[in-house]
Amino acid sequence: MESISQKDRTILRRVAAQQMELAAAPQMEALARRWIRHNACQPGLPMVVVEWGSFPQEAITPRLQCEGETARQVEWRLYANFIGHLAFGDDSFVPDYMPVRYGAWFKPFDIDVVVEHIPGSDNSLGHHFREAIGDLSRDFHLLKPSTFGVDREGTANTLALYNDLFGDILPAKLSGAALYSVPTQHLVHIMSMETMLFSLYDCPDEFHRMMQMLADDTLRYFRFLEAENLLLPTTRNESVGNGTFAFTDALPSQGPLTTRDVWGFMDSQESAGISPQMYAEFIFPYYQEIAQEYGLMSYGCCEAVHSIWADCLSKLPNLRKLSISPWCDEQYMGERLAGSKIVYHRKPSPNYLGVDAQLDIAALKAHIDGTLTAAKGCTIEFTQRDVYTAHGNMEKIREFVRIVRQRCQEQGG
Repeated sequence: MESISQKDRTILRRVAAQQMELAAAPQMEALARRWIRHNACQPGLPMVVVEWGSFPQEAITPRLQCEGETARQVEWRLYANFIGHLAFGDDSFVPDYMPVRYGAWFKPFDIDVVVEHIPGSDNSLGHHFREAIGDLSRDFHLLKPSTFGVDREGTANTLALYNDLFGDILPAKLSGAALYSVPTQHLVHIMSMETMLFSLYDCPDEFHRMMQMLADDTLRYFRFLEAENLLLPTTRNESVGNGTFAFTDALPSQGPLTTRDVWGFMDSQESAGISPQMYAEFIFPYYQEIAQEYGLMSYGCCEAVHSIWADCLSKLPNLRKLSISPWCDEQYMGERLAGSKIVYHRKPSPNYLGVDAQLDIAALKAHIDGTLTAAKGCTIEFTQRDVYTAHGNMEKIREFVRIVRQRCQEQGG
């Protein structure tokens, strides 16, 4: 790791102080209380968050002033803690510390994932996963027990670096996150979407065996995290995935912890193209094994969930947030979730922010009103995702947040 110049240290300390100033504002604690009430499905206005991770080249990169590579990486991570609040004015919470996660890792079937990118690209868009499994029947022997571990030395070095740079201003400390498990994504990364889907028909027995192996290995990994005391509380601003936060008083805020003391996240975008019956037969039983290990759970990403709600997802007793993507039947799910203890986690279409340089205010208002009508009686949360460019216009995003909040207030959301 290269050394950090005194000039870059000064910049990093200034950015750290900016984060601490935002974190110390009285509105942060009020925001935390709102999130706790919201995640408990208590009455209140919807929360609004914009995920910037798909357009960091516009949200963060232009703000960077450090010159050294290591310093720029640290500066980027500092801004990541508060850019949503600073640039968009959304309901992102700003912590009064620099979070560092344990460097724990899980390698499904002990197979290296090889990703091919377009030459000269920034690796953020089009890519291809090279198949390790081309035919499940023929290549089943390549599926080995999954491996996992933790980089304690790397974690300690990161903590030490941050605290050396600005620990007296903004202390660095270990922070948790939801347990993230996405089995079908793991499959696509090693065998392609086509091979995975054809395997359901061509070799169903092997597919079941593969899914059971992956579920068993995931639970072994969970037991490892417990035994090594690697699980940390998920009760404040820890990430739950999909642009939402863990705030809750329904889970323990101190350890030692088991997996049933923390949030978990799962999705299965890759099975969106199969029937609900096939999902129930080939996917859900293994997801359910993993899901029952969580304390609270968030499910779904871009896939539509309405077709698998009645026979599958409704059976998850710890489900607290359900993704309602642009491809979901909003009305159907609004009727099912009204009055429940499950957050209607709406993902608006990214077209309003990502396609046109100017915001179509009338169309956006109609889009949001449609959600508020469909989800009447639900605990609603808006997370804008999958915007790959805002055309360099951060004010457009602030206007988006303002309009969503305005419609919620006017419609009594």
